[in-house]
Amino acid sequence: MLVVITALAFDFTNGFHDTANAMATSIATGALRPKTAVTLAGILNLIGAFLSVEVALTVTNAVVTIQNSDGSPKDSLAADGGQALLLIVLAGLAGGIIWNLFTWLLGLPSSSSHALFGGLIGATIAGLGWAGVNWNGDGSKLDGVVGKVLLPAVLSPVIACLIAATATWLIYAVVRGVAQRYTETGFRWGQIGSASLVALAHGTNDAQKTMGVITLALIASGHWTDTENIPFWVKAACAVTIAVGTYLGGWRIIRTLGKGLVEIASPQGMAAEASSAAVILTSSNLGFALSTTHVATGSILGSGIGKRGATVRWRVAGRMVTAWLITIPSAATVGALLWFIADLLGGGLLGAVVVFGLLCAAAGAMYLRSRLAPVNAGNVNDEWDGAEGAPAPSDRTPASV
Repeated sequence: MLVVITALAFDFTNGFHDTANAMATSIATGALRPKTAVTLAGILNLIGAFLSVEVALTVTNAVVTIQNSDGSPKDSLAADGGQALLLIVLAGLAGGIIWNLFTWLLGLPSSSSHALFGGLIGATIAGLGWAGVNWNGDGSKLDGVVGKVLLPAVLSPVIACLIAATATWLIYAVVRGVAQRYTETGFRWGQIGSASLVALAHGTNDAQKTMGVITLALIASGHWTDTENIPFWVKAACAVTIAVGTYLGGWRIIRTLGKGLVEIASPQGMAAEASSAAVILTSSNLGFALSTTHVATGSILGSGIGKRGATVRWRVAGRMVTAWLITIPSAATVGALLWFIADLLGGGLLGAVVVFGLLCAAAGAMYLRSRLAPVNAGNVNDEWDGAEGAPAPSDRTPASV
């Protein structure tokens, strides 16, 4: 029960952490009102979560060796109701959530996928040693941490950036000479369609990861035996949870992506969103647990490069890249520390409860800290005033996620 609750909590943070991937540019250009944008994103994430299970069926086996080739947990981890495996998964999930909340507090669009994988890797190393991590697979295909996580992490933002830069350049070349009032209106409608596609694509990719983790926990504890399918209630719970998280907005990260990285116009926004959707949907079809954050950020950066004279804030981009580089090791460190704490307490229910309690305490502390400089639907589009981009004190309204 603790693992399922914690996994859904991660799904919730994934939702509000990644709303910006689909809707930041549409909100920044005025194509959609902030509340309308997050409502639309939530609905489409809910639908997208039911469209595919390719990522869900491979998410854990791709990075850690806690399962057999058929997807069932290793016998050594399935003893005593799977307590050993459940503790690794619980600590890993907690590590991912804590890093997600920390980067949200800073307004940094880091990868929720990498936070999850990092937490699981750290807890697995702590519990099983370095051999417990699937670093390269068997060499017959792209697999393991290198093939399924690190390689896509490097290539996906570069590919998305190049596609978006090319698309932006082409768009401005085609509409050159057309009055700006016409292009802005037309491309704002185009943004609504492309942003919706990104939100749908996000549901097909990110909601799947939590489905895979919960299903693994159910198999380990003997509550599910089918390694080829996901229980319907797990699909429904994960879909609803990520949709609710998406609806709440994640305004701090929306502000960074929409206002802090590039001074963006509607044609750029549509090019960025269309590029993101193409890359994310392709990866979902191939079963890659891709970072939608990396893709969306790369696309937005590409839209700035593709428009002559556009303002690109490279300092903000540098902060994002730094967060990307340290996400996996940082979440892994937290996951490992939590596993060691639980193990010191005997590794049973007491250890699991303490890990859950520490997670709740850390989450509560970061939420309270966020209320000192709230970002919400009312001030998310205020002018960017520096590397941090905090709204002016006079503009601050009651805090929200």
